[in-house]
Amino acid sequence: MASHKLDAIDRKILTELQADGRMTNVELASRVGISAPPCLRRVRALEEQGFIKGYHAAVDARELGFEVQVFAMVGLQSQAEVDLSAFEERCRNWPLVRECHMLNGEVDFILKCVAPDLSSFQRFLTEQLTAAPNVISVKTSLVIRGAKNEPGVPFDILEERIAQLA
Repeated sequence: MASHKLDAIDRKILTELQADGRMTNVELASRVGISAPPCLRRVRALEEQGFIKGYHAAVDARELGFEVQVFAMVGLQSQAEVDLSAFEERCRNWPLVRECHMLNGEVDFILKCVAPDLSSFQRFLTEQLTAAPNVISVKTSLVIRGAKNEPGVPFDILEERIAQLA
């Protein structure tokens, strides 16, 4: 559903929940300037309409023992829809793959992978990823450090665009 169907209060709700999904409905209502009952109705509607996909904690992978983060660029032999869907399903079933995105260009997919150590990732790479049907090439880049990891979308940019169109 397009963002233009959301009003300013819906966008404020999404902005606040994106920053802190654990706040109470009363706190959320206060921050967006409405009372709690209509705020809860709006949140439920945003969930039902698919604007809110879920709630989760942002965990520190390294603190939890996942020392290795790798981006894998995957090329497939066939880009027929059935083959693309089969690869996506395979990615959903690999625990080390945390994100999978189909790309336009020389690379068919980019995968964000995490592993406890390099040998665990290497086993996954050689025994599962490169051995998967239809995979013709894999290029990997080991993350040295991250400079930014911002979840969600930049609502302030959206608000500027809406203001310009009004």
